[in-house]
Amino acid sequence: MKHNGAPKRLLGDLLHENGLITEAQLEEALGVQRETGERLGRVLVSLGYVTERDIMEVLEFQLGIVQVDLANVSIDPLLLESVPEKFIRRHRAVPIRRDGNRLRVAMVDPLNVVAIDDLRLVTGCGIEPVLALEKDVESVIQKYFGLQDLEKVVQEMPEHDLTGPETVNLDPGEPLDDEAPVVRLAHSLIIQAVQENASDIHIEHREDQVRVRYRVDGLLREVTTLSRRFRSPLVSRVKIMAGLDIAEKRVPQDGRIQIRYRERDIDLRVSTMPTVFGEKVVIRILDKTRMIRRLDELGFTAGNLRRLRRILRHPYGMLLITGPTGSGKTSTLYAVLNELNAPELNLITIEDPVEYLMTGVNQIPVRPRAGLTFSRGLRSILRQDPDIVMVGEIRDAETAEIAIRAAGTGHLVFSTLHTNDAVGALSRLVDMGVERFLVASAVLGVVAQRLVRVICPRCRETYAVPVGAPERFFMGLGAEEPVTVYRGKGCAHCSHQGYRGRTAIAEVLPLGTEMRRLVSDGADAGALQRQAAQEGMVSIRDDGLEKARRGITTVGEVMRVAYAE
Repeated sequence: MKHNGAPKRLLGDLLHENGLITEAQLEEALGVQRETGERLGRVLVSLGYVTERDIMEVLEFQLGIVQVDLANVSIDPLLLESVPEKFIRRHRAVPIRRDGNRLRVAMVDPLNVVAIDDLRLVTGCGIEPVLALEKDVESVIQKYFGLQDLEKVVQEMPEHDLTGPETVNLDPGEPLDDEAPVVRLAHSLIIQAVQENASDIHIEHREDQVRVRYRVDGLLREVTTLSRRFRSPLVSRVKIMAGLDIAEKRVPQDGRIQIRYRERDIDLRVSTMPTVFGEKVVIRILDKTRMIRRLDELGFTAGNLRRLRRILRHPYGMLLITGPTGSGKTSTLYAVLNELNAPELNLITIEDPVEYLMTGVNQIPVRPRAGLTFSRGLRSILRQDPDIVMVGEIRDAETAEIAIRAAGTGHLVFSTLHTNDAVGALSRLVDMGVERFLVASAVLGVVAQRLVRVICPRCRETYAVPVGAPERFFMGLGAEEPVTVYRGKGCAHCSHQGYRGRTAIAEVLPLGTEMRRLVSDGADAGALQRQAAQEGMVSIRDDGLEKARRGITTVGEVMRVAYAE
């Protein structure tokens, strides 16, 4: 059935008729829609009643509206100019093809009759709406409109425009034209970073320009370079938003911005550092409302998952998650807590900072200026009758001692350490002053992990590893032994990076009887590694190579995060 003209049926009725939602769920969603003004589809997805894919399938099969994959659509920039940017942003409607007097428009909500009628008036064309995923539409909007005309923005910026609110409500659907130019610039950079799932924004001064980079999937990526005229105004704007002293440029400063983005509360941790050419700014993005993943969604193999869950069955003792900064330790801790969370248990965490909010868990942020450190907070937690305690990080001997003793006296304790491998965590505790017999008796197990980028599924291809390539040495292969693995060719879906998303590679070390004896007797790291291998532990390197052979990641990625002599 070819769709002609705007559809007249309502989305809620279609979903109800197809058995995807109940009448009560529809009424609840309509109530939320009346309060927030959001699209009904987005409300239903946020409530968890349907997925965006469910909505697309219903609209396609019931109304004959075609689906398109914008990642594989070549869009003419001149066609985009035929529709006002405000309209495209507000209605999430992107023109993708024109045939004579007929315009094909990719829409998140093709049932929006008002938008279709307005578009007909604006363009003078007949409109053919087609379906597209919201994230794909937003990606197009940011690609073509997100950071354009920044020089024009700065040229319009008055010299005195260095004031603004301490909290920000950011909604990419709302035009920023009414805001001061420097505010529009700062907001645009933050919006794009959040939409690209960046973990950090780097604003760096060079001799003749300002470079902006985002850290996405663990690696920094340059997104734009700006004129040197951005230096003072942009940094001052960010510092004002973070409550920092704009007059002080000689010493580092730390601050915080809380933003509201699409009904989500997001914390921005701001750090400034004086450099030769000006202050470098790094903004860490912490989305507290981001969904906490389950253990079986983190990338653990079936064997490692079984070993980890066996450790979690113990009523008391300590589990340590180790790895360098940015290796996903906190995400694993949250997944562990999420698996054990139950009404009959008292779960308490102390963190710096609290990165995600968990229902049913008492979460305490560290406040060193007020005297609330990890060690002091942990002492107080133990007087709160906890069943499970999570300490964000063991940083000093006092915290290590308290945590170990708590694990040995009837509490289940989880924490993190910065070590390269699992057995190294045991030695680190001893080096911090914890008695060997306490480590041997209290530690249940150690998980060491890294994060590797996942090959983009839309452009994944096989290739033969060339003779003499370093990958061969890393994989333990002969110089000419044939081997075929995978890589990403690069496409619009992955921003031509060849990767999209990350997954964990890990080694899980439970402490059995023999391992405890070796720790207590002071065995060296080599002896502990050999015993762990005898008991079936798969190393991080081997876990990563297995994922590379299965086409999940590349050998180069495993080498990047897990290479050791």
